[in-house]
Amino acid sequence: MKLCIFNPEHDLCLAKGRWNYVPPRSAVEFALRDASLMQVLYPDAVCMSAYDPQLPSVLSSMSKGQVHTSAVIAWGWDSVVKHRLLKCGCPEVLLPSDANVDSIRELQHRSTVLSIQSDCQEIYCVEDMEKLFHSREHWVMKAPWSGAGRGLRWVHGGLSTIDRNWIVKTVREQRCVIAEPRRDVEYNVALEYMSGSFFGYSLFKTGNGVYKENVMWTDEMIASHFSHTDLQAQKEHVEQWLADRVWPHYQGPLGVDLMVCADGSVHVAEMNVRHTMGMVAHERLRVVG
Repeated sequence: MKLCIFNPEHDLCLAKGRWNYVPPRSAVEFALRDASLMQVLYPDAVCMSAYDPQLPSVLSSMSKGQVHTSAVIAWGWDSVVKHRLLKCGCPEVLLPSDANVDSIRELQHRSTVLSIQSDCQEIYCVEDMEKLFHSREHWVMKAPWSGAGRGLRWVHGGLSTIDRNWIVKTVREQRCVIAEPRRDVEYNVALEYMSGSFFGYSLFKTGNGVYKENVMWTDEMIASHFSHTDLQAQKEHVEQWLADRVWPHYQGPLGVDLMVCADGSVHVAEMNVRHTMGMVAHERLRVVG
């Protein structure tokens, strides 16, 4: 038996960085309501939220040997979900080590992908950000540990008092801020991987940086539609970087989000060291046919 834990609060847990962080009720309710999303990727597994009241009894059966469990899989690994599983009785041997969990968190820090991004910079103080307005007027400031549209601030030509305070707080808590040029983005395409193997493309929509939904296009449709862009070249660049920088340290689900701009250029937006909604959509489309 495989036990799959749906923990969409993962990004929030990474940002807080504490094993005793308590996710907001809305995140917990979403996990309880939609744990079946993991079933799309793992149809033969038992899929549930880490906050499911039945989890302790399932884990008790595992620890007593009543049910043989070959693996415990999480939507994304962090110290919060690991501690939660241990507290509910999960055998520690089935969980990643603390070192592995820490490594995943470091890989998820947005500074990790700076070497394959264009014109993005680490910012360490308000003055660093203000200097960037001399060369470009429109920027997006990103908290290094954030996802799904959280931790983003759009700035135009200058900083408000709220922006300044946000920079100071984010640098204090997450080491830096990532400044990214505001681009003329027409499409968002993700490269999805499972332990070093290409899983497929996914095409998705956002609104003000917030994930909205996936578009049900096949890999062939996506490759054909974007054949006039830099998508293939960027994919090859990303895969070489992953082989050098990521796969030696991590095996598991991973997605790299790309921005396809009006001029045909393709830029790396972020990397998600976890399962993604794009994987779910891709597998759902494959099964439907």
